Amino acid sequence: MADQSFLNWPFFEDKHRALHAELEAWASANLPVDHSDVDQACKDLVAALGKAGFLQYSGAKQGETLDVRCLCLIRETLARHDGLADFAFAMQGLGTGALSLFGTPDQQAWLDKTRAGEALSAFALSEPKSGSDVANIELSAEDKGNHYVLNGEKTWISNGGIANVYTVFARTGEAPGAKGLSAFVVPTDSEGLEIAERLDVIAPHPLARLKFNNVHVPKTGMIGEAGAGFKIAMSVLDVFRSTVGAAALGFARRALDETLTRAKSRELFGAPLAELQMVQGHIADMALDVDAAALLIYRAAWTKDMGAARVTREAAMAKLYATDKAQEVIDKAVQIHGGDGVRKGSIVESLYREIRALRIYEGASDVQKIVIARQALA
Repeated sequence: MADQSFLNWPFFEDKHRALHAELEAWASANLPVDHSDVDQACKDLVAALGKAGFLQYSGAKQGETLDVRCLCLIRETLARHDGLADFAFAMQGLGTGALSLFGTPDQQAWLDKTRAGEALSAFALSEPKSGSDVANIELSAEDKGNHYVLNGEKTWISNGGIANVYTVFARTGEAPGAKGLSAFVVPTDSEGLEIAERLDVIAPHPLARLKFNNVHVPKTGMIGEAGAGFKIAMSVLDVFRSTVGAAALGFARRALDETLTRAKSRELFGAPLAELQMVQGHIADMALDVDAAALLIYRAAWTKDMGAARVTREAAMAKLYATDKAQEVIDKAVQIHGGDGVRKGSIVESLYREIRALRIYEGASDVQKIVIARQALA
């Protein structure tokens, strides 16, 4: 069992501690799942998380508020038990984040389905020529009077190929660069929307490249105002970036737990590994990095929940530190496990593959440094 003393920190209320206890019990009984068919596993996980009520925290309709601390606690706990479960939950939130924050009541009808686990959602932002550089988006949305026509590509889209609805960012051209983007809600059965390619990565998740071939979207499908797409995308990332750090924290906590078990049970030179000072030094570094990451993550989440309009600096710090340090913690875990640490199918080997993408998506580590520096200089 991972250390739970952090739940007594002043960032949390009784409702957060109750949620953690409920989810921990559910996860212990239901995770991990079989990953042999990733698409089906994600669908089953979404259905199960919806039935258990945990997806209610993934979105917010008008009059409701996203509780970022709940989002972070859920992602941390699920990631500690099963990386694919964390992925399934996270995409229900990120995919509908724009609808939660800016959607009309009609658009937010999708939340009834995604929060119940009856529909899967996706966030279609990245393109072949624009990942971290959102202002460089090329997918076009041409105004045809009573509808828009979308043409272009998106890539590295999580839940691509299995989602029921996509939040799509496209260039409507009100101004050059970031000021000429808009956001749209696009059902997966829209004519002209094509799954061009499924993408395989080191930790298998459903990813795809999408093609938009004259996809018609009604005017009612625009989220927010024309030209507000960049603001919407950044607002969504402002909320969910801290949760990426929380997922990394879950991976790191599991790596530390596995390391403590290994160090106490494995003998070297006639004594447990835990008695070696060098191993103790590694464990101390791991424990320090876990706690420091948790402090940054829950500071960012608490600040947002307390009403801050933006937490750009806090969220960037949380994501950067938590993901980079989780990579180091897991690497130490692999080293202490020796040959078993690189054996395919072992827990720490799986964590080693799972953590790497988190340092790239929703703003790569180097981009987070730019964000933090700009915030400090301002």
